[in-house]
Amino acid sequence: MFRLWARTFKDNHMLRDTMICDDSSETRTHKVFRAVEEVCYQFDLGKPIWLDSNIADFKRHSKTRFGADCFIEDIEFDYLEIFVIEED
Repeated sequence: MFRLWARTFKDNHMLRDTMICDDSSETRTHKVFRAVEEVCYQFDLGKPIWLDSNIADFKRHSKTRFGADCFIEDIEFDYLEIFVIEED
């Protein structure tokens, strides 16, 4: 079971969160991208741009934050944080 937890924060307060579960036999990368796509659908957001710093953080800690510089449109929160909490 692959589970990804996503949360939005404003002024160090969590505004929304969701858990995405995936039982498919896809690769970890595909599961992550599909989960981020589902999070953006649930939160009514455009997909964030993965900057080099996001990729490095995610590889190192299985966690990253997407700030305003990662989104094309304006966002109403400070950052979106994603975190893999369980992997197959």
